[in-house]
Amino acid sequence: MNKQNFTTTIVVNNTASEVFNAINDVRAWWSEEIEGNTSKLNEEWSYHYQDVHRCKMKIIEFVPNEKIVWLVLDNYFSFTKDKSEWTGNRIIFEITERENQTILQFTQEGLIPDYECYDICQGAWNTYIHKSLHSLIITGKGQPNGKDKPQTDNEKRLTSNYTTTFFVDQTPEEVFNAIINISDWWQGEIKGNSKKMNDEFEYRMLDLHYSKQKLVEIIRNEKVVWLVTESDLSSFNDKEEWNGTKIIFEINEINGKTQLRFTHQGLVPKFQCYNDCSGAWEMLLQQSLFSLITTGKGKKVF
Repeated sequence: MNKQNFTTTIVVNNTASEVFNAINDVRAWWSEEIEGNTSKLNEEWSYHYQDVHRCKMKIIEFVPNEKIVWLVLDNYFSFTKDKSEWTGNRIIFEITERENQTILQFTQEGLIPDYECYDICQGAWNTYIHKSLHSLIITGKGQPNGKDKPQTDNEKRLTSNYTTTFFVDQTPEEVFNAIINISDWWQGEIKGNSKKMNDEFEYRMLDLHYSKQKLVEIIRNEKVVWLVTESDLSSFNDKEEWNGTKIIFEINEINGKTQLRFTHQGLVPKFQCYNDCSGAWEMLLQQSLFSLITTGKGKKVF
C-alpha cells in the first residue's frame, strides 16, 4: 500500500500572522457554503460542494501564526465506493518564517494515492491552496466556491431541483455519446431522434409515463439539454407536471476523470411525482447510464 500523504507548499512575502489569518478565513478561499466557526480551537464546522462532497471538521490544534490542524469527523463523496474516505484524516497547515518570507506547508494526513478520490482531491487542493488561498494571502481576495442567495429551509425543500452526479474514467466524448444514445439506457419505448439541435423524441413506459422532449441545447462533449414539451403521468393528479421542465446533462473533465452532472430542472420536492421520478432517475443514471458508459452496455433496472 502506498501511504504517502498528500502535501504541498507555497511561499509568500507576507507575514506569518497574515498567512495564519487567511487560512482561518476558510469561507474566503475554500467555499462560501461553509457553516460554523472556523477560527477557534475545538470548534466544529461543515463544508459541502453541491451533491458531490460533504464533510464535517473539528479544529484540534490551533497555534497562532504557526500551526492549524483540522480533524475530519465525517465525510461523504458521491463518486467513490467508500463514500467516507476522508473520515479520520487530519488536515494540517504549518507556517514557518524564513528570510523575510513565509512558508506554508499543507498536508492531508491520510489522503494517500491508494484512495479512490486521490487524483481528484489532490487536484482540488492544489487549486484551492496554490490559487485561491495564495490569492487571498497576497491580494486580500480568494476564489472560493460560490453560494446562492440564501433561502428559508422550506423554500430550499420545495424548490431544489433533482440532481445527481457521478465520475467515470472514460472521456467526455464517450460520456456524451452514451447520453445521446438514449434507447441504450433509458428503459421504455422511444420514438424519434435525440442527437442534434431541435430533434424531438417521445418516451413511453407502459401506461404509466408518456413524455415528449425537444433537444434545445447541445454542445458536443460538454452539455445536452432536453425541454419537456408534453407529458402524461397517469398515476398522479397533475398528469402534466413535467411540462416545461428541462433535463440537463453537464460533462466536465476533472483531474483525469469525467464528471457527469444531471439535473432535472423543475422536478422539485413539491411535485407529487417527485419521489417516484427522482428514484427512477437515480436508477437509470447511476446504474444503467453508468453501465453503458463504463461497459458499453446499459443495465435493466426496472
